[in-house]
Amino acid sequence: MRFRIRPVETTFYDLFTQSASHLVTGAGLLAEMLAEGADREEVARRMREAEHAADETTHEIVKRVNSTFVTPFDREDIYDLGSGLDDIMDEMDEVVDMILVYEVDGLPPELSDQVTVIQRCAELTAAAMPNLRSMRSLQEYWIEINRLENQGDKNHRRILAKLFSGEYKAMEVLKLKDIVESLEGAIDAFEKVANTVEQIAVKES
Repeated sequence: MRFRIRPVETTFYDLFTQSASHLVTGAGLLAEMLAEGADREEVARRMREAEHAADETTHEIVKRVNSTFVTPFDREDIYDLGSGLDDIMDEMDEVVDMILVYEVDGLPPELSDQVTVIQRCAELTAAAMPNLRSMRSLQEYWIEINRLENQGDKNHRRILAKLFSGEYKAMEVLKLKDIVESLEGAIDAFEKVANTVEQIAVKES
């Protein structure tokens, strides 16, 4: 019986790994969007494609949960992890879209610090997902994500302080604040995923 359900379990792990790989792609596109001279229309188009691919993976996870009798761990945790990974992609897509439609010139260079945090979180998350099979080497992942989230909070406060320093016009502040908050939202979403992984690992230990 165990042999028969093993392919189902492998599929779930593969889907989580695939979902996390979309985040690496999205974080890379986010970095491109902030680069000087970027073709914003083109980057936004590619981000929409990446976000659509991420949605497809999430839908496949939900479909398999609903059609699988025996799941590798709690169904609720599978839903939480799948939707959590999808939420991160949505936040990054939102940032790219806002930069495009708000037509913001002269993005604060400090935003790159947040994107660097996001890229590192994406890399760590992508590396951690395959370890769900064995539930090993995961503690280092959620500890490091927590540290990065704290760094993101510090960056967030410094960026807001600069926005409200009088250096920017009121309308620019409103536009930039939306972008800054979504970057922070993406980092917070990474921590939520890490907390879900920790919860799963504790239950399975």
